[in-house]
Amino acid sequence: LFFLTIATAVTAQPPKGMGQSDPAAKKVLDGVSAKFKSFKSVTAKFLLKMENGAGKSLGNKNGTVYMKGTKYRISVTGQEIFCDGSNVWTYDKASNEVTITKLDPTNNTITPQKLFTNFYDKDFLYKLNGETKGIQEVELTPIDKSKAFHKVLVSVNKASQTISSTKVFEKTGNRFTYSVNSMNTTSAVADAQFVFDAKKYPGVEVVDLR
Repeated sequence: LFFLTIATAVTAQPPKGMGQSDPAAKKVLDGVSAKFKSFKSVTAKFLLKMENGAGKSLGNKNGTVYMKGTKYRISVTGQEIFCDGSNVWTYDKASNEVTITKLDPTNNTITPQKLFTNFYDKDFLYKLNGETKGIQEVELTPIDKSKAFHKVLVSVNKASQTISSTKVFEKTGNRFTYSVNSMNTTSAVADAQFVFDAKKYPGVEVVDLR
């Protein structure tokens, strides 16, 4: 999942000699962050496209993400993640097993909410590559060079100030593109959506690590 793929350790300021971020790119990303914070809840459907370094397809997966305050739920082929703001349930369909952990707000995990807000400010250098047909492309370079990826391209719809796609380039050559197919910011999302209900998963094995 791209929320976890581009999880980064929080660093202070970019080390000397690494250059500075582009003010024009910051303006675009700040606009996305402000717009996202104005939504009470979000339901978005996305497509994950996986390719190797030669551009050969490694498969596609469809998914849905729900967000409300600090709560989120991610559903993708074979896996579901629920978070009620305090606990995180990670369900694996193949093994019919769910792992429960406590959400630690002090660690460096990138939640869906952080991804759409200000995750970029301390973890990346960024520049605006340009604009094509109303889509602005921002290139992010991680400050921490030990990360498994070396570049992230974020495409932003200029009119709506929302992210339309994110492309992650791994050092192995693999590429992961996450395209937002639809986003609903007006419909209410019930709190029950963010809690794992074992009754809906007959025979599920529960591993409680809290």
